Amino acid sequence: MRMHKIPRDLSGRELARLLEKYGYKIRRETGSHIRLVSTLKDEEHKITIPDHITIKIGTLNSILNDIADYLKMDKKELINKLF
Repeated sequence: MRMHKIPRDLSGRELARLLEKYGYKIRRETGSHIRLVSTLKDEEHKITIPDHITIKIGTLNSILNDIADYLKMDKKELINKLF
């Protein structure tokens, strides 16, 4: 399996679209943030992502860690499936 790296030029909108495959839907948008909610694992999981042209790598890494924990999946596996 080819290892993917975390993209350095991902926008908040692109991330929101990619996360749809894990049941995340946009609940609301406030200022420069997008609130997403997933009920894929029988419990609601909420994340807030910045609606920026490019998400900072540290912020993206933190978001991916949170989602991987919720999905009970290794972060590397999540990255490979998303990107």
